[in-house]
Amino acid sequence: MARVVVEVMPKAEILDPQGQAIAGALPRLGFAGVSDVRQGKRFELDVDDSVSDAELEQIAEALLANTVIEDWKVVRVSA
Repeated sequence: MARVVVEVMPKAEILDPQGQAIAGALPRLGFAGVSDVRQGKRFELDVDDSVSDAELEQIAEALLANTVIEDWKVVRVSA
């Protein structure tokens, strides 16, 4: 059994209104020094050893990310 994390983020050229809202709120809450925020998604999957890296990539592309506007990466965090 392995834990896999799929991180999904808006592509750099895509506007991120949620991230912009967070960045705008930080100074009002007294937090200085943050110039930009990008908000993404994190998925944690517990998979058995039969699931290949290629299959994980297919899962990310087909179900977890909108590949038109989002980038993604798969990270195995434990084996």
